[in-house]
Amino acid sequence: MHEDLIPDIREELTLNSDEKTKASSARFFKEGINSYGVKSAAVLRIADKYFKLIKDENKQEIFSRCEELLGSDLFEESSIAFEWVYRLREQYGPEDFGTFEEWIGKYVNNWAKCDTFCNHSVAAFIETYPGYIGRLKEWTASENRWFRRAAAVTLVLPARNGKFLEDVLEIADRLLEDEDDLVRKGYGWMLKEAGKAHQQEIFDYVMANRKLMPRISLRYAIEKFPEDLRKKAMEK
Repeated sequence: MHEDLIPDIREELTLNSDEKTKASSARFFKEGINSYGVKSAAVLRIADKYFKLIKDENKQEIFSRCEELLGSDLFEESSIAFEWVYRLREQYGPEDFGTFEEWIGKYVNNWAKCDTFCNHSVAAFIETYPGYIGRLKEWTASENRWFRRAAAVTLVLPARNGKFLEDVLEIADRLLEDEDDLVRKGYGWMLKEAGKAHQQEIFDYVMANRKLMPRISLRYAIEKFPEDLRKKAMEK
C-alpha cells in the first residue's frame, strides 16, 4: 500500500498550478468550480504516474482512492479519479453500477465532471452490461440536472458507433422539453452523434419533434447534417 499517495498527488498538483490557468478554467463553469489551476496535459501525466504505482491493487482499493480524490471537490483530483476508474473498465462488474450512480449524485457538480465520467466509464459499463440501460432512462426523471444530462451523454460514444438507437430516441423523448440548458445540450449532442450512423432516423426524429424541441437541442442535433437537411429542419 502506498499510504502517502494522495498527499503526494496533491503536492504535485499544487506545484503545477498557476493562477492564469485557474482563472481560465473558471470561465467555463457558470455554476463555479474549485480547482488548482493545472493544465489538462499535466493532470493526465500525474494521473498516469501515480496509477503505475497502484495498478496491481484490487479494484475496490483503487475505487476507494478515487473516492478520496472525488471527495475534495477539486476539479483536477476528480479528473485523476475518473481517469483511474476508466482504466479499470475491463474489470467492471454489475456491482459497480450502484457505485457509479452514487458518485454522480455525490460528486458530479459541473458539466465537465459529468461528461468525463459518463462518456467514458459509465458508457463502457453500459456497453458491457446493456441490461442496465433502463437505469439511464430512470435518471431522466431525476430532480438532479446531472443525472438527467448523464442519461444522455452516457450514450454519446456508443451512439456514434451506431449502437442503442431505440434507447437514444426514448431518452430524447423523455428529455425533449427539459427546461435545463445543460440537459438540452446533452441530449442534442447524443442525437448528433447518433446521426453519424443513423442520419435518416435522426432527421426523421428531429422533423417529427422540432415544434417541441428547444432550439439549442435542435441545433446540436443537426449540426453535422448536410446543409439542405439543416435548412429544412430549421424552417419555421
